[in-house]
Amino acid sequence: MAELTALESLIEMGFPRGRAEKALALTGNQGIEAAMDWLMEHEDDPDVDEPLDTSLGHILGREPTFSESGPVSAAGEGKPILSEEERQEQTKRMLELVAQKQREREEREEREALERERQRRRQGQELSAARQRLQEDEMRRAAEERRREKAEELAARQRVREKIERDKAERAKKYGGSVGSQPSPPAPEPGPVPSSPSQEPPTKREYDQCRIQVRLPDGTSLTQTFRAREQLAAVRLYVELHRGEEPGGDQDPVQLLSGFPRRAFSEADMERPLQELGLVPSAVLIVAKKCPS
Repeated sequence: MAELTALESLIEMGFPRGRAEKALALTGNQGIEAAMDWLMEHEDDPDVDEPLDTSLGHILGREPTFSESGPVSAAGEGKPILSEEERQEQTKRMLELVAQKQREREEREEREALERERQRRRQGQELSAARQRLQEDEMRRAAEERRREKAEELAARQRVREKIERDKAERAKKYGGSVGSQPSPPAPEPGPVPSSPSQEPPTKREYDQCRIQVRLPDGTSLTQTFRAREQLAAVRLYVELHRGEEPGGDQDPVQLLSGFPRRAFSEADMERPLQELGLVPSAVLIVAKKCPS
């Protein structure tokens, strides 16, 4: 009985004839092991069973020619004939090699799956940390806002009390009365006394807070207060963390636009403070999907 060809050996091991022919042709008829490696690597390809283009010039199902494997023996003898027992032993070795290749592939896929899971968990932890930092910043800004409002309220009450005292002193002086036994308080200086717009020009107020309203593509909006010295990148991060999950899982990057006058903020603008960009004390921004570069 003649020795099995590489094609016959692959078919006897259970590989479809079309796949075996294609594997031998694409590996240059370099032997059964090379063909099996190709079959194991491409068994899940959608086009693995498509017929091979005959223009490749491979002749399938035969042993290599003189140009492929070198000259044969001087006597022109072929390879030795295998007995049935030797043939079965050869088939057994090939099947063991197939099983080994399959185990190696499964181990590699398991390692890759573990690595993907580690990356997913690491990304989840980073996102959770970013959200926690944002929440802490929001709480800090809210506390600062409450302290500022309380200070302004106390200052307003003090101004009201001072005005009441001045009114009492003026009435006592006008009608000849007196306020207790103490002398009348000196006339207040013009500086701290509130005056009408006709008496002194208004002064430009300095704002340390900025109220930003962000309109999302789905019609909803987000409103948040930021410090006037914060960078525009803080607004973009806030939007990306609060705009909600989109279908598909992956979040597209966003670009911020000003409402009026129309302006698209660049990456360089993300490093500039809100007050420098003219967004203080309040502004409306529009979110547009940003095409990935």
